[in-house]
Amino acid sequence: MSTSRPKSPKTPSGRDEESFWAKIGTLGRNKRIKEVQGLQAEGKYAIDSPGSPTAPEIPPEDYTLHDNEERSIIQPKSLEDRKVVELIQVLIDWMNDELAHQRIIVKDINEDLYDGQVLQKLLEKLSGVKLDVPEVTQSEEGQRQKLTVVLRAVNRILGQNHRTIQKWSVDSIHSKNTVSILYLLVALARFYRAPIRLPENVSVSVVIVKKNATNQLIHRVDQENITSTYDDLGMRCERDAFDSLFDHAPKELQLVKKSLVLFVNKHLNKLNLEVSSQQMDNEDFKQFHDGVYLCLLMGLLEGFFVPLFDFYLTPQDTDQKVHNVSFAFDLMHDVGLPRPKARPEDIVNMDLKSTLRVLYNLFMNYKHLN
Repeated sequence: MSTSRPKSPKTPSGRDEESFWAKIGTLGRNKRIKEVQGLQAEGKYAIDSPGSPTAPEIPPEDYTLHDNEERSIIQPKSLEDRKVVELIQVLIDWMNDELAHQRIIVKDINEDLYDGQVLQKLLEKLSGVKLDVPEVTQSEEGQRQKLTVVLRAVNRILGQNHRTIQKWSVDSIHSKNTVSILYLLVALARFYRAPIRLPENVSVSVVIVKKNATNQLIHRVDQENITSTYDDLGMRCERDAFDSLFDHAPKELQLVKKSLVLFVNKHLNKLNLEVSSQQMDNEDFKQFHDGVYLCLLMGLLEGFFVPLFDFYLTPQDTDQKVHNVSFAFDLMHDVGLPRPKARPEDIVNMDLKSTLRVLYNLFMNYKHLN
């Protein structure tokens, strides 16, 4: 399988030198011929040196770096790994299912996602929010501007500044970095509870090349873990009583929901708060998705005051809501309850089963309280 690095536009036969400079120009490099050739040779030596366990064939333009610039280059052989191939295909099928009504067909995650057009449509479909970007962008500058808006929205929705290290950027996506694109798609599939089964423990070998201050290229080979286990990704969990209720006993499910409402309101009423039973019947759970009631409820059930500076009483964005739910889960763990199997993002996304499981766990442990 060919390397996933981006190819520069080709020029007519007989203009090799111009084609080379077109490549350099596309990357924004203004280097003299000797300097570029020197960096190419040094980069080739760094990758192919005896101390390197692998020797990938990488286009020369990938070695043209600024001082202290670092670039990751996926090993072509990693793209042939069975699990990697399976992961890519699963993600492609998922995107095609999501975008079928728009007649968008994804065939290659690098070639079809790098300009931001498909990512925009995918995010709008998943989030239900229209992004303010031009529909069609032909220029590289326009593509980067669109990617900037799309990725800013992705990071805001995913809460990328909380306990995660950003694995993608405008540069990496636009340069068709397969690892960054996979990280991004897996994160979206995880957050939006995609009805897919991702292969577990998918990893790829990546060569990291960096040009230091003395104009030398240094390199290392890292293993990037794209997926972990299903439990970690939130893509699979053991079936329980709630699965059976949802599938086979809708009337009994309504009784369970009403019982949980009575339990929750019995304690929230102490603060003159109440959960609407109609809200529960509509399976909306908007009153739980921001985590505020969960934090207050834990304090009421355990008889302690939850400091208001520990959570957001009026959360304004997804990250603050995720913080609140995470904090409530921490409180449950601190008082000796098992940590919920649901992820905070599941509650924020108003996943009905996940919210019911959390509330039912509280009910079973505190139903004896007055």
